Amino acid sequence: MADVTDLLDAGERLGPEELRALQLERLRASLRHAYENVPFYRESFDKAGVRPEDCRTLADLAHFPFTTKADLRENYPYGMFAVPRERIRRLHASSGTTGRPTVVGYTDNDLSMWADMVARSIRAAGGRPGDVVHVAYGYGLFTGGLGAHYGAERLGCTVVPASGGMTARQVHLIQDLEPSVIMVTPSYMLTLLDEFERQGVDPRATSLRVGVFGAEPWTEQMRREIEERFAIDAVDIYGLSEVIGPGVAQECAETKDGLHVWEDHFYPEVVDPITGEVLPEGERGELVFTSLTKEAMPIVRYRTRDLTRLLPGTARVFRRMEKITGRSDDMVILRGVNLFPTQIEEIVLRTPGVAPHFQLRLTREGRMDALTVRAEARPDAPPEVREAAERAIVAAVKDGIGVSVGVEIVEPESLERSVGKIRRIVDLRPRDAG
Repeated sequence: MADVTDLLDAGERLGPEELRALQLERLRASLRHAYENVPFYRESFDKAGVRPEDCRTLADLAHFPFTTKADLRENYPYGMFAVPRERIRRLHASSGTTGRPTVVGYTDNDLSMWADMVARSIRAAGGRPGDVVHVAYGYGLFTGGLGAHYGAERLGCTVVPASGGMTARQVHLIQDLEPSVIMVTPSYMLTLLDEFERQGVDPRATSLRVGVFGAEPWTEQMRREIEERFAIDAVDIYGLSEVIGPGVAQECAETKDGLHVWEDHFYPEVVDPITGEVLPEGERGELVFTSLTKEAMPIVRYRTRDLTRLLPGTARVFRRMEKITGRSDDMVILRGVNLFPTQIEEIVLRTPGVAPHFQLRLTREGRMDALTVRAEARPDAPPEVREAAERAIVAAVKDGIGVSVGVEIVEPESLERSVGKIRRIVDLRPRDAG
């Protein structure tokens, strides 16, 4: 097999100074494109007292206004597009479960760039031309399935477009078609793991050697669980439809030390979630992206609500972002304490006798909010182990997070299984409870 450095594309071979020069050139062009062709951005820039020509250095981007998901919804469906509708070759959209969906459009060039970035990502994850790639992300308006699909084909792989669902059939497909790479949400990978074991198939004996997991936060403990039980390398991919879809950043198989942001196409910042102030490299805050090469829907300083920090590059010249630890809008404030589902996940995964399937239930008891952790027992866990697990999780949450919660260890396979992004938080509080 060729050395990985022989496979890098032109963007990955840029030196630091070349990269910064290219970023500034593309940033200035993208700001002009947005200002001249999107009424929202013209009004937004004018209101903030900035124009595209005011961006003379990369640091000047901090003077430009943010874009939020609310802005995209208010301009539904085509108001954020910078090209005539006739040039749009594909539309994707969010589910719209909390309001209007956000619609994203792609030109031919956008689709080609997206395929290039996903191909780059799969290669960084350890995939190679000729590999069979099992894509179990959902197809349709969600960007995951088609984004992974065309990226894998661009790399020269054979694609199995399995999508989500039909879990028993997916296990048979993996055995019969012998993929070496699987692309899927980490929560659905655990569902597949359950199905392998239900069918009496050793998941460590499959052809899989690389798992590319994204679309939801997941922890180092979950990585270890998946790697040990499947005997694969588990790496993280990051993206969101508003920026492009999967393929904005990717963890490299040789280091597994965070996700390299493909900065020649997507410029990252980390800001204070409250003040919006740009934070220095290494400080944790909210991730913000500006597109550098998108035609159909350029995005300027989009607030992702994902929490992370930026670090220097290692396997690539591009900077890294740490694994997403949570979202500012997923944070639970329980009796004055900030809590994220990933913190509970870490505790559940290290507790003996407990399976990696859990859900958080928020209720209101009198005037106080209460949180119950419902986690599944492993099938072989006897009653005394389950009782000990309940006590252990209560103590670990109290000691590590500083808040008291209830814990219920429930029967195996009794919690709702996910075929996409898992619903970790079930809020049962009255609507007027805030």
